[in-house]
Amino acid sequence: MSETAPQPKPAPRRAISRPIFERTFSINSEQAIRVIRDSYHRLMVSLYAIDVILRIIGREETVDEIESLVSQMIAECAEQLQQEKLRLEKLKADNGITETPTYTHPREFVAKIASPQIAQFVELIRLLDQLMIVMDTLWLCQIISNKHCIAARLEWQQRLQRLANKIVTMERHSHQAAYEQGHGEEVRLARQESGLLVEPEKISDLESENAIINHQSP
Repeated sequence: MSETAPQPKPAPRRAISRPIFERTFSINSEQAIRVIRDSYHRLMVSLYAIDVILRIIGREETVDEIESLVSQMIAECAEQLQQEKLRLEKLKADNGITETPTYTHPREFVAKIASPQIAQFVELIRLLDQLMIVMDTLWLCQIISNKHCIAARLEWQQRLQRLANKIVTMERHSHQAAYEQGHGEEVRLARQESGLLVEPEKISDLESENAIINHQSP
């Protein structure tokens, strides 16, 4: 009985060389540090994966639509942060406060900018950090109460986390759509060669809420 000849292994696909910026920032506030720790990397991977998946299935116009939508959502959040920062800075000036606190455990944040949307979100984190510094200044100078400060810190931290979770959900949907259209193996290989998880991270609404609840302490 003759033996079956071994099948040749497919040649490995070459990894794609993509442009990237690396920028290093000092982040002071605990709220901004939590957003980096809990949401930034997951968001960066999801934005990259959306681009990889949708271009594979020939939906470049959809990539453009999603990029535009993500940019709009980030810009709207940035505008809200900026308005609140200006309001608190005026309150600080009206009270003659010129001091700025230092922080006991600032972190060095190395941001890997692989798309314009990632750059936007990095600036959003930096803006959150700046807002928290002004807010903490007013709290230390007894212009705003401890109760108000705790609630406001959590509110702004959650806004960025919810925004990141919305974008991650877009990745899950695009991944599912690719499989439904018969591009499953192609997407799997592309994710693998790009250093992505073969399957996107599963994030339920309950898990998202739990991630926020676990960080409600000031």
